[in-house]
Amino acid sequence: MDFESRGIRIAAVSFDTPDTLKHFSERMNIGFALLSDPESAVIRKFGVLNEDVPEDHQFFGIPHPVEFLVGPDSIVKEKFHEESYRDRFTAGRVLVRQLGSEAGAARNSERTAHLKLTSWASDGVVRGGNRFALVLDVDLDNKMHVYAPGVDGYIAIDWKMDEGTGLTHYDPEYPDSRNLHLPAIDETVPVYEGSFRLVRDVMIGQAPELGDALQDGMLTIQGQLRYQACDDRMCYLPTTVPVKWTLQFEQHDRTRVPEPLRR
Repeated sequence: MDFESRGIRIAAVSFDTPDTLKHFSERMNIGFALLSDPESAVIRKFGVLNEDVPEDHQFFGIPHPVEFLVGPDSIVKEKFHEESYRDRFTAGRVLVRQLGSEAGAARNSERTAHLKLTSWASDGVVRGGNRFALVLDVDLDNKMHVYAPGVDGYIAIDWKMDEGTGLTHYDPEYPDSRNLHLPAIDETVPVYEGSFRLVRDVMIGQAPELGDALQDGMLTIQGQLRYQACDDRMCYLPTTVPVKWTLQFEQHDRTRVPEPLRR
C-alpha cells in the first residue's frame, strides 16, 4: 500500500540498536523508517514503556505495542492498543476507519434485484492477533430505500457474521439515517437511500485457533446481510445476501538477528 501518495508517513520506534533495525529492515524489505531508541527515552515520553519487564531483564526498555496517529500539527489524534501484546490494529484498519481511505482488498461485488453490494477488507494479508476492518458498500437502485436499525414495525438492515473459532466479531457501525415520511400510512421511519457504507472490526486469533476457517494459507470469513427494500410504490420480500472474505494468512516472523547484534 502506497502510504506516501495518501499524504501519510510511517515510522516505527524500537529500543533495538540501529544495526539490529538495519538487519531486520533489509531482510524483510521494510519500506518505512525504523527509529532506534536504545535508552527508551522516546518510549518513556509517550508513556508506553512496558513496566511489567523487570529492570534487570535483558528486554527491559521495550514498549507496549501501541500505534499513534499524529496530525500535521504534531498533535496525537488517536491511540490504538490492545490488552495483549500479541494483538495489533493493522495499518489498513487505521486507514479505513480513521482516514476514510479505500483499501479494496478481497473485493467482491454482487447484484440483487434492489441494490449492488460490494464487500472488501482493510487488509489482504493478515496474521494472528490482527484487528482489521470488514466493509460493505451498498448502492441502492433509484427510488429504493431500506430501513435503518431502530425502526419500529419494519425489518431493519442487519449484518451478521458466521461464528467461528479463533475469530472475534465486533458490532458493525451503521451510518446516520434520514427520516422518511410515508404519506400513504402517515408514518415517518429511519431509512437509508442512495449509497452508504457499513464497517465492522474483526480480531483474528492465532493459527491453531482458527480451525477449518484456515485452509492452505487462506483465511475465509463469512456472514450475511439481510434487508427489506421498498420503493415509492411497494415493499419487496426480505432478502438475505451471503458475504465472504478470503484473505491470505501469514505466520509471524520469528527469525532472530545474528548473535553479535543481540543484546
